Amino acid sequence: MNSLDFSIILQAWPYLWSGLLFSLALTAVASIIGLILGTCFALVQHFEVPVVSQIVRGYIAVMRSIPLILVLFWFFFLVPIVLGHLSGNGRPIPIGATYTAFITFGLFEAAYYSEIIRVGLRAVNKGQFEACQALSLSTFDTYRNVILPQVFRVASPIILSQTIILFQDTSLVYVLSLTDLLGAASKLAQLNGRLVEMYLAVAVVYLVISSAASQFVASLRKRYALAGVHR
Repeated sequence: MNSLDFSIILQAWPYLWSGLLFSLALTAVASIIGLILGTCFALVQHFEVPVVSQIVRGYIAVMRSIPLILVLFWFFFLVPIVLGHLSGNGRPIPIGATYTAFITFGLFEAAYYSEIIRVGLRAVNKGQFEACQALSLSTFDTYRNVILPQVFRVASPIILSQTIILFQDTSLVYVLSLTDLLGAASKLAQLNGRLVEMYLAVAVVYLVISSAASQFVASLRKRYALAGVHR
C-alpha cells in the first residue's frame, strides 16, 4: 500500500471526467430512447395489436435473453453489412462506434422498460378507465392525460433502478474502443502503469453515483408507499 500514489488521480481527473460525461450522456440518451420505444411496445401489447404485438413480444424475448455485449457486436459488425446490401453497392456502410453505442443501448433498454410499463398498465385500476369513458375522453386523451402519468409515477422507482443498471452497463462500450469512464481509466493505467489507483478511482465514482441514485429510488418508494396508506 505504501507504493500507491493517489495524486495521480488528480492529475488524470480531466480525462476521467470526460469519460464520465460520456457515460452519463450515453445513460441519458439510451434511457430516453428506451422509455419512448418501451412505452410504445407496452401499448402495442396492452392493446394486443394483431401481428405487431407478436413481433414486439419476440423482440423483447430476444433482447432479454442475450447479453448486451453480444448485441453491441451484432450491431457493430452485422448492420453495416445489411445496410450495404440494401443500398445495392454490396459494400458495408460503417455506422461508427459512437452511434452503435447510443442506438444499441437504447434498443436494448427498450425491452426492459417495456416490461416495466406493461406491468404498470395492468396495475391501473379499471375504475380509471371507466371514469374516462364517463367523461367521454378519447382513447388517446385517456392514456396521455390519465393512465400513462399514473403508470410513470408508480413505476418511477423501478424505472430509475433499471437506469442505474444501464449506467453501470455503459462500461461495456470498451469493446468498441470508446472512452467512457472505465475506458479512460484503462487507457491511463496502460500509460502510467497505475492500474490499482485508476480502477479504485473508477470504483469509487460508480459507487457514489449508484448509491446516491439508489437512495433516491428508496425515498421514492417510501413516498409512494405512504401516499398509498393515506389513501
